[in-house]
Amino acid sequence: MAMTWVWTGMVVLSLLFGLLNGTLDAVAAAAMDGAQSAVELSISMAGVLCLWSGVMEVMKVCGLSDGLARAFRPLLRRLLPQASRDSETLAAVSANLSANFLGLGNAATPLGIQAARRMARGCGGTASDELCLLVVLNTASIQLLPTTVASVRAAAGCETPFDILPAVWVSSILSVSAGLLMARLLAAVGRRHA
Repeated sequence: MAMTWVWTGMVVLSLLFGLLNGTLDAVAAAAMDGAQSAVELSISMAGVLCLWSGVMEVMKVCGLSDGLARAFRPLLRRLLPQASRDSETLAAVSANLSANFLGLGNAATPLGIQAARRMARGCGGTASDELCLLVVLNTASIQLLPTTVASVRAAAGCETPFDILPAVWVSSILSVSAGLLMARLLAAVGRRHA
């Protein structure tokens, strides 16, 4: 609801300033160009996302994604001991993090929602520390292949969309480390004040 007001306000202000400055034609032309660019970007990204979602499905059928999820399980048992007690929740969390690891944020979202729903059972309407940690891991996920970012770069005309890999790896590791540290710190502070 709030974003509706933000977008409406931006449109109204643009039209108002365009009218006051006598550049209403330029504002209208920019709006049309922006809409056309958005459609072109969406269509070009849809192809790349379909490709990587297909790759993820092939990985699932051949067992590679299950193997990657199994590789995450020992770490997840230490990070999320409560969630690890339920095998279905652990499987959903593992699959979610595996998809994020491969840079398939859109494919990871349904798995993350499934894991969050399972983890929210019995929380009484308040998110547990482990559920908050899952959100942190999803938000600051480590990515081996940033496929979504690479597809945006390719759609924008970049000839080498994956040349950002070293920067992505370093920033991913740093963001996950900072997120884990803050989640643990805030969980400890919350327990102390409870």
